[in-house]
Amino acid sequence: MTSLKTKDKNHRQQSTVHRRIVALAGGVGGAKLAHGLAQILPPEDLTVIVNTGDDFEHLGLYISPDLDTVCYTLAGLANPETGWGRVNETWNTIANIEKLGGPNWFRLGDQDFGTHLERTRRLKDGQSLSQVTKDFCKVWDIKHTVLPMSDSPVRTIVDTDEGELAFQEYFVHRHCEPRVKGFRFDGVEFAEPAIGAREAIDSADAIVICPSNPWVSIDPILRVLKKIDKPVIAVSPIIGGKTVKGPAAKMYAELGIEPSALAVAEHYRNLLTGFVLDSKDGQLSDKFKGKILVTDTLMNSNTDRARLAVDVLHFIGSL
Repeated sequence: MTSLKTKDKNHRQQSTVHRRIVALAGGVGGAKLAHGLAQILPPEDLTVIVNTGDDFEHLGLYISPDLDTVCYTLAGLANPETGWGRVNETWNTIANIEKLGGPNWFRLGDQDFGTHLERTRRLKDGQSLSQVTKDFCKVWDIKHTVLPMSDSPVRTIVDTDEGELAFQEYFVHRHCEPRVKGFRFDGVEFAEPAIGAREAIDSADAIVICPSNPWVSIDPILRVLKKIDKPVIAVSPIIGGKTVKGPAAKMYAELGIEPSALAVAEHYRNLLTGFVLDSKDGQLSDKFKGKILVTDTLMNSNTDRARLAVDVLHFIGSL
């Protein structure tokens, strides 16, 4: 076990770190670290590959929740209170849908509706999801490369004590209440990485697994990528046995695994070159095999995101 504690944070935040990184991300935590890395790295040195197992069709629209969360965050458009959706959003469309008797369980704001309407139109015209994402990023002035994990559909199915549920049915409609028994990813065996994903990995110095849900945000990406022959560093989404946001800790517990940073490291055990855990879990450091970084991983501000990104990049350099 090798531990690196953070010191002289101001000096390290001001330093320039040259690494070519591919970040694997999904959800709010993943989007925050991706944004931190984007604050530090030039566009040519960062590619973010995003989970699309959460994608689904709703109200006739193709919705990519994780892609949108990552893109809105990188563009400075995300709702700072929720971490998802758009800042300064209005809700007239969904309110009228509800009034007319339509489903309202998946809350879409008016600006968000515009994103889904245009994405759906382009996909129906034959454009790929990666091309649509590239065009949206250009409009939103996102300089760094953002890729869906695949242009082929992969759908996360949650096996629960109430039967199999599509991910958004479990996550949003049922508020993660059914007890989890396992997961499967429909279509993953046929899905190829989006164009540019494999090339980005081949040219990267390291792969950073962002603090996203290992089961439903990162596992689908890893299943699509199949093989990674690069140093891999993961940041734990679990702090003190709890997740900052989302059901990862609940999922671990229901699968009979005590939720902890240790459990996350074990989840990725065949991949990891290094592991990052929060200072609150520093007492666990002696239980880790391999190289670790103990630092403050909670990201409450843009400054926190950049500071964690610099910590991670320096950790990669130390490896």
